[in-house]
This record gives sequence, structure tokens and C-alpha cells, in this order.
Amino acid sequence: MRLSLACVGVLAMSVVATPAEPLPQLDKLPSIAEFPDVLTMRDGTKITTKKDWEEKRRPELKALFEHYMYGQFPAKPEKVTAKVLFEDAKALDGKGTLREVEITFGPPEYPKIYLLIAVPNGKTPAACFVGPNFGGNHLLTTHEKVRIPTEWVPDRYPGVVKNKASAEGRGKQADTWPLQQIVEKGYAVATFYCGDIQPDRSNVKEGMRATMPLPPGGLSGSETATVMWWAWGCHRAVDFLVTDKSIDANRLAVVGHSRLGKTALLAGAFDDRFAVVIPHQSGCGGAGPSRSKNAKAETVKRITTSFPHWFCAKFTAFGDDTTKLPFDQHCLAAICAPRPVLFTNAEEDQWANPGGQFDMLTAAAPAYKLYGDEKPVAAKAPETGTLSDARLGYFIRTGKHSMTPDDWKVYMQFGDKWLK
Repeated sequence: MRLSLACVGVLAMSVVATPAEPLPQLDKLPSIAEFPDVLTMRDGTKITTKKDWEEKRRPELKALFEHYMYGQFPAKPEKVTAKVLFEDAKALDGKGTLREVEITFGPPEYPKIYLLIAVPNGKTPAACFVGPNFGGNHLLTTHEKVRIPTEWVPDRYPGVVKNKASAEGRGKQADTWPLQQIVEKGYAVATFYCGDIQPDRSNVKEGMRATMPLPPGGLSGSETATVMWWAWGCHRAVDFLVTDKSIDANRLAVVGHSRLGKTALLAGAFDDRFAVVIPHQSGCGGAGPSRSKNAKAETVKRITTSFPHWFCAKFTAFGDDTTKLPFDQHCLAAICAPRPVLFTNAEEDQWANPGGQFDMLTAAAPAYKLYGDEKPVAAKAPETGTLSDARLGYFIRTGKHSMTPDDWKVYMQFGDKWLK
């Protein structure tokens, strides 16, 4: 079955404003030691109303993140089509319907997204958690009809030999996206391999980097980087999901772990169709501050040295002096206002800067207050194991850097409040 989604999402997608004048080079930017005020424009104008936030400051922040950090936000495809590859109404011990959908959004040479969807039987339309996974849909279930990626896959995942996935990996990482647990709680879930849209390596021209034309004037240092491509891929998944009668289009939550947590936060900021945004252990370049005060946390210098392709080239220049950044990551959370955002962390994962992430929520709060929520964030970080389910929510558990069924319990607890 093939569906045309050509007109889906045209009005719903956030529009990123182009600055009235070229943004300055790094050496022309002022030094800002503390987190920049989320309600102060670059020219010093103070934002005091929701209208001015939405029409002036929010578009300005999006343009800054594009130019200096994540690269250009790609245009929405003119045509998006979907083909259901299989559907099993008796999957997950009969608790849910499992299907995989091939999403096409450009010429034949463009990559395709393979979206694995699990929906609770008898409880639709359902709220749905959406996001990319690390090594392929087949890692999340033993179902033999689920596609094995043909794209490059990192060799640290089960069943991968010479960067090629195999059937040996089926179901070996089911705990990271526990499909049955999710549908038993009445939620749907939709996920795709991040490498469908852009494999996670910098030295090969492949995926969307190989197929999209260069911007006018050639390379500028603000070309679309990998995290932005992954976020854009989440938007293409939504293009299909909003047409799926088993999914409630008004109750979509974007979720991701680690670098895909960075992706989830960016995807939520740049697409208002996500009702809830959940970046898990996303750290530097995600929910963690660039102006870090945690000596154990990853820095801009370290992350842009190790993973330069995740961000645009301009971001690398801030590694030696993050005070030159005209924003920090609280601004990305603020762009999501008034939608609920949940930052989740682990005590032993100081690399992801859990304390700094709570600081980002606090600094984002003024944007949420413009919408009438006078207490959008807790006065202090909650105790370990206790969820703060404020509109700017926070959770930290014991343990290390991972995504587990217990983390999903927290996502769904937050969803029980905000995805009603």
C-alpha cells in the first residue's frame, strides 16, 4: 500500500527566519560569560510579550542555531510518499500491531526512511513516542519481517560484521526501545535507524550529504550537519504519522538517547508538531550547556574534535572560547515553549552534565512564563529517582549512560501528565 503525503505538514512546520543582515564572524561577537538572557534580542531589545517572542526572538534564536551550530535547516520535501512493507496485528504477544513503512521523500537516489511502528491493539488513536535508533529496527525485535539495514552501521552493534548489519542482531537490543512495554501502557512507538537518513561517520559522502545540492555560493561553514539531518528525518517520520489513523497526531513525543538525544531536542525545537520533547542523556551539543561549569562534562572543544560532523564547521571555532556563543542550550529548550520538555539523566554519567542540564531548564523558564506558566520548572533539581513533572521536567537516576526500560517508565509517566 502506497500513500501520497505531498501536502502533509506544510503549514505545521516551523519557519526559520533569515536574519535581516549577515551574522557576524566569531571575532566580532561579544563575549558573554554567563548564559545569555533568553528574552534579550541580539540588538538589546527586551522581549516582554508572547507575540514578540514568537515573531522576533524565537525566529532569531533558530537562525543563530542554524548559522553557528547545527547548520541549515533543510526545506521540507515537495512530495512525501509511504509504502507499508508488512503489518502484523498479532505481534508483541498479541498486545499490539507491528508494521514497517518505507518513506520516500525525494528522487530515487535519495535515501529512504524505514519506520517501525508498534500500536496497542484496541486503544487507538494512541499517543506516540517517535525517534531514531542507533543500529537498526531489527535490533529491537525478533520479528523476521523487520528490515535489516543495508546502509553502513557502526561495528559496535550486535550482529554487525565489517559495518554490515545481519540477522544475528535481531532482538539483541530490545530493551532500548521496549516495544511491548510501551504498547501495554497504551502508547504507540515509531522509530527508524538514524543511518537511513545519514550514517554516523564524517569521512564518506553518503546519505543526505551526498544527495542534497550545496547551498547557493557553495560551502559556507553552515552546511546542514548530521544532527540536523537526523532531526529533519524525525520530521519526515511525522509526515507519515499524522496521516496514520491509529496515531493521535496531536499527541506525539520525540525521544532520543545520547547523540540522538541531541537530535530529539533539535527536532522538537524545529517542529511544533511534537507535543512533548524528551532528550535523554544528551549532554554537550544537546541539553547540556556549552558554558560548562562541570569539570567532568564533555566540552565543545572535545566534542567538535571527536565528532566534527555532528555540527556545522562554524561551531568548532567556539571550542576555545564558548563565551562568544550568542546563545546556550537553554535557548533551544526555550524555542519549544510552551510545550513540555523532559531532561533525563544518570548520576554516573557526568560526561552528559546532568547538573548543567537542570541549569538549562531554569534559564529557559522565562520564555515559558510568557505563556502564563509562572512555575514551569522546579525550584531545585529533584532527588535521585524522583520525577519532576513540571512543564520543564527533570529526572535523574542511579547508573550509567544507557537507555533502559526503567527510563521508558519515566517517559511514559511524564506522558501520562502531558499527553492526555
